[in-house]
Amino acid sequence: MKKLIFILCIALSTIACNNNNHKADTKGSREFIPDHDANPNLTTAQQIAYANGVTHWKNVSEINFTFNVDRGENHFERSWNWKPKTNDVMMRSTSDTIRYNRSQMDSIIKKTDAAFINDKYWLLAPYNLVWDQGTEFSEKKNMVSPISKDTLDLLTITYGNEGGYTPGDAYDLYFGKDYRIKEWVFREGNDSIPSMTTTWEDYENFNGIEIAKMHKDSTGNFKLYFTNISVKLTP
Repeated sequence: MKKLIFILCIALSTIACNNNNHKADTKGSREFIPDHDANPNLTTAQQIAYANGVTHWKNVSEINFTFNVDRGENHFERSWNWKPKTNDVMMRSTSDTIRYNRSQMDSIIKKTDAAFINDKYWLLAPYNLVWDQGTEFSEKKNMVSPISKDTLDLLTITYGNEGGYTPGDAYDLYFGKDYRIKEWVFREGNDSIPSMTTTWEDYENFNGIEIAKMHKDSTGNFKLYFTNISVKLTP
């Protein structure tokens, strides 16, 4: 993501993820995945979202998390409070605290929102498979994953060429028989050359929401991870 790459380059020269203007999350991430038991013929994207607890999202009133990046000895972090039903967001960093609503943003707030979309995408990418619009999918079976070299199935999601912070990006998601993502490859602008490849590991359940807390590259020198996670449900 060009804008997000700029934001994160200031801190750690890390690569960011996709935001598309047509994403369903602009209205609070309304889930529309069919019931798994009533509909056994879910798409692969729906299966992945289901395995990560997307059917529980309708009960989430508030989510908190800290987005961390370690590159060598350098550390960067920022924390978020998000109320998806109202789309109220608060960002806390070492230098700022910013509050805004995603339905009312000016050009300055959009820079913060770009960071929010990036961090939230890492946190909830399996859900974006069914939330996002203007996407295309392709699948391959029994592919060798780039880091672990395990044999996994592959789902590729490609974003449309218009709208969003970075149109046309692609993600290759390597997942197991349990439909959990094990590794992924981010390809900026659907380039054939990977822009970033990381693991998906250290899964934990937060009130039904499954989150992979750790992402590492093949060297282990780059780590992107989440701390201070809490998920509050509607009473």
